[in-house]
Amino acid sequence: MRTGRKKRIHFSKIYSFKCVKGGFQDDHLQIGGPGFSRVVFCNESDGSEASLRRNYATNYVRTTKYTALTFLPKSLFEQFRRPANFYFLVTGILSFTSLAPYSAVSSIIPLFIVIGATMIKEGIEDWQRKQQDIEMNNRKVKVHQGGGTFVQTEWRHLKVGDLVKVEKDEFFPADLLLLSSSYEDGVCYVETMNLDGETNLKLKQALEATSLLTEEQNFKDFKGVVKCEDPNANLYGFVGSMEFKEKQYPLSPQQLLLRDSKLRNTDYIYGAVIFTGHDTKVMQNSTAAPSKRSRIEKKMDKIIYFLFGVLFLIAFVGSVYFGIATKDDLEGSRVKRWYLRPDEADIFFDPARAAIAAVYHFLTASLLYSYLIPISLYVSIEVVKVLQSIFINQDVHMYHEETDKPAHARTSNLNEELGQVYTILSDKTGTLTCNSMEFIKCSVAGTAYGYGVTEVERAMAKRKGTVNGKYVETPLSDSPKRSSVKGFNFDDDRIMNGNWVNEKHADVIQKFCRLLAVCHTAIPDIDENTGNVTYEAESPDEAAFVIAARELGFEFFKRTQTSVSINELNPVSGKTVERTYKLLNVLEFNSTRKRMSVIVRDEEGKVLLLCKGADSVMFERLAKSGREYEEKTREHVNEYADAGLRTLILGYRELSEDEYKVFDEKFSEAKTSVSTDRESLIDNVTKEVEKDLILLGATAVEDKLQQGVPECIDKLAQAGLKIWVLTGDKMETAINIGYACSLLRQGMKHITITLDTPQITALEKLGEKDAIAMASRETVLRQITNGKAQVAKSSSEAFALIIDGKTLAYALQTDIKQLFLELAIGCASVICCRSSPKQKALVTRLVKEGTKKTTLAIGDGANDVGMLQEADIGIGISGVEGMQAVMSSDIAIAQFRFLERLLLVHGHWCYRRIATMICYFFYKNVTFGFTVFFYEAYASFSGQPAYNDWFLSLYNVFFTSLPVIALGVFDQDVSARYCLKFPLLYQEGIQNVLFSWRRIIGWMLNGVCGAIIIFFFCTSALNPQGFNKEGKIADYQILGATMYTCVVWVVNCQMALAISYFTYIQHVFIWGGIALWYLFLLAYGAMPPSISTTAYKVFVESLAPTPSFYIITFFVVISALVPYFTYNAIEMRFFPMYHEMIQWMRHEGQAEDPEFCNMVRQRSIRPTTVGYTARSLVKTNPLEDSNSNHR
Repeated sequence: MRTGRKKRIHFSKIYSFKCVKGGFQDDHLQIGGPGFSRVVFCNESDGSEASLRRNYATNYVRTTKYTALTFLPKSLFEQFRRPANFYFLVTGILSFTSLAPYSAVSSIIPLFIVIGATMIKEGIEDWQRKQQDIEMNNRKVKVHQGGGTFVQTEWRHLKVGDLVKVEKDEFFPADLLLLSSSYEDGVCYVETMNLDGETNLKLKQALEATSLLTEEQNFKDFKGVVKCEDPNANLYGFVGSMEFKEKQYPLSPQQLLLRDSKLRNTDYIYGAVIFTGHDTKVMQNSTAAPSKRSRIEKKMDKIIYFLFGVLFLIAFVGSVYFGIATKDDLEGSRVKRWYLRPDEADIFFDPARAAIAAVYHFLTASLLYSYLIPISLYVSIEVVKVLQSIFINQDVHMYHEETDKPAHARTSNLNEELGQVYTILSDKTGTLTCNSMEFIKCSVAGTAYGYGVTEVERAMAKRKGTVNGKYVETPLSDSPKRSSVKGFNFDDDRIMNGNWVNEKHADVIQKFCRLLAVCHTAIPDIDENTGNVTYEAESPDEAAFVIAARELGFEFFKRTQTSVSINELNPVSGKTVERTYKLLNVLEFNSTRKRMSVIVRDEEGKVLLLCKGADSVMFERLAKSGREYEEKTREHVNEYADAGLRTLILGYRELSEDEYKVFDEKFSEAKTSVSTDRESLIDNVTKEVEKDLILLGATAVEDKLQQGVPECIDKLAQAGLKIWVLTGDKMETAINIGYACSLLRQGMKHITITLDTPQITALEKLGEKDAIAMASRETVLRQITNGKAQVAKSSSEAFALIIDGKTLAYALQTDIKQLFLELAIGCASVICCRSSPKQKALVTRLVKEGTKKTTLAIGDGANDVGMLQEADIGIGISGVEGMQAVMSSDIAIAQFRFLERLLLVHGHWCYRRIATMICYFFYKNVTFGFTVFFYEAYASFSGQPAYNDWFLSLYNVFFTSLPVIALGVFDQDVSARYCLKFPLLYQEGIQNVLFSWRRIIGWMLNGVCGAIIIFFFCTSALNPQGFNKEGKIADYQILGATMYTCVVWVVNCQMALAISYFTYIQHVFIWGGIALWYLFLLAYGAMPPSISTTAYKVFVESLAPTPSFYIITFFVVISALVPYFTYNAIEMRFFPMYHEMIQWMRHEGQAEDPEFCNMVRQRSIRPTTVGYTARSLVKTNPLEDSNSNHR
């Protein structure tokens, strides 16, 4: 934590470059055109022109899904979009007609309970959003009320054009144009964590013309007109102009303060409201994430449709039979089914209108058999998934103490999908690595410095048995002492502690270190009590460079509006001196330029351009006279890349006054251009000056692997998951990181697809674009075809596919991408280098659509958002690069290693629980529904229900609902320890063995079998002999109550058999559900006959006193469970699934036997499996043998 008072920093040109008024009018033409039509009158009263702002959005923001008026209709529409709910609505409406075999109330109330529970859940969630909206809209800010007076006003009352005063640590209430601040030069510091998650401060600067308005009274007569772009979602762009005191000034993102960002390290700012409410950029970015549904949920819909088919089929068959039987009821004066009174019947049983009677019976049967469809299925699954998400969030094994961040399931829709992942597509920087850069090596004037050993070099040493002696001059076991300075792990006495002055090229080293200390956009933060300097930098790389310069004796300590100051060692006097460089221009880094430069004037009056950038763009910009150290530097850069380091090339040039003047005029003109192509104009101008550089050397920073990454990848590989890495790094760096994290292993053959061929290089020199494109396409196609042939020849060898972004552009073309995917699937691992964000998303889509299996994308930066949203499951790493990936993800974790537990434990459990839960739901409804069908058939398809109306209605809602929820939340086939010990278990989800059609139909047939046993055993036992001691026979009320009792016992005991892990809650729910049925039967039977109807005292007077009732219940329950028990015992003994194998091992005490455990583990290892376990096994025994018995 920082202590002490901070010095005020005067710095305005770091982003704004240089504000120039000339040349503005010609480039102002787009303002007022399409996309640039917004006109804001600042500080105007509600006059004629100012009234224009009334057409703009208010500053009231609503993020709720519903309003008080739309909640009921909209939420009802959402519920009845589901086919099952809509069907129950139709049956509920029909229950008010004479077609219904039961009372309307008993049909409608369960539907109300189920729909109501879901609507209450939706309502609570939306109410919480409403409370957040109220809190935000009622925040207060000072607004100008005229006469130079600012008064507190609620955010929601702000209007476009209002002038506001925002004070330190307050949020900006709208998108504001920065007019001035408490600093003299109109700068302010902004924290954008709520927008992009980045914690480093951004610097904003007001126009020079308004920066002097620092007092409230200055705004008494302030007038200004802003013309700018229309509302859009681009957080990092803004084009506009401001007319102030009859002069035009260009506006850039540097003057725009975005809503929800916070003012930091600045006492106050004044601003004009430009965009309000839903027009603000943060709200424009608040688009709904793509809707994702799990494969199980989609398949569940198909099962529902299948059951609808079964329902309508048996209703149709029964209706046809009923129609035929009704037609034959009257044979002259003889009546076959006299109890239906067909001679006095209306349409329902009239033999003269048998066809119509059959149609009516079909409608009645459709209502009666509706209990085949589980009415509470959807709401039960929603409840279970929410509870599962809570357990994921509270898992202490996925809590990262260092950052105080637990796992966070941002959606519960995809819990079971975590157990079915087939392919993982991962970013590298910040995901596999820490994105915490350390300066470890450098090359200056062709000499390599730095003795540090990287993690990649350690992995290479294990792989090759040696380490490159050129750089690692100390043995691996005796690594250099680690620096205590964060971001600096450099050790070389030749240039540390001022020893650089004794080196042969001391002058080059001096320029190299000066460039590191001056060429950046970092902000110094000085503690006045201790004098220590810390830095706020845009990226970890940049912070590492400034810290390295400081540790080497070139300390950057001060930045003003127009200068940069450093303390450096004077090689002549041997004393530390202060040097100040006048800051003329900053040419910013972006992904297209791949470099950044500063133009400064030193104390001797020389104009210097200092530049650092990627080797791919820097070497081509060197002057002929500046290539003295090129060969050696290239060699060092390649070796650094082999060591897994990130490299930058450093160069400089001296500009003449005339040359700089010409550049400055062109650059100023490009900067003041108010058009959408302003960035390209700036790039064209900067290319003209960033040339003829003199090479100084190269830097190498290490981005260390996150803790536990190799172990995690090894476990995931053992589980059978395919792992792809999509990175923007160089191919050599990505390959060596792949070895370090066990994604690649020794002996693995590389299939490299690249366009770095002599033919393509020759064509590129000629510059013939069409010829280059055609040749590139043919080259890629040929390499992919050759790669496929290579893989097809050997099924026992492991292949790694490596492709760069330039080549990937051709591989993703429509007619090639399928071949590319087939090759990639045949390889053990895939690494895509130099990939753009769009390419990451396209590759993810290709894998998802091509394999038809679950894909998971994991990343930590804004460049990973497209990939996360395209994948079936998006995992965001809450790391150094901000929160944009997290905000676009389905689940957020703090470290890559937590993915192991998330998938192998929670994924496996959630998949098994949801799959078993749904299968059980259909089982219990089929069991119940078919007893209704059999009884109706027994009653000559007369539409007579077997059970009392309320027995029918409460079956799903009360007597069988809670045990299945307990199964979905608490059941475990094996413990978390065994899930991690035997990754083989995860294959059950990948192969979908627990929710295959075979298993689903098996559960349904179990239900049909149980229904047959219950119905025929009960009817045979109760008819025709005497039921009680008086000799009375059992009527249909007694038969119905007895059958219902057997059904409740059977389905709850079936649940007890299906559960692998009992808790007290499950015991309470299972046996409590059965007890609840008896209590209900007592209470309901005690009600008057007008209410209880056929259940009136049926338990007290008929069932309870009769021993045969208990005997029948006991034997029927045992008989109905025997088929499942027998099948399960045979499967467990002779055809065990993976989890059953582990259960047997635990039961037999073999789970702790290392030899036996290794034998079981090897069943998941293939010759192509990556990870260090497979690497060690391939050395000791052929993997083919270990897999010979694999199922």
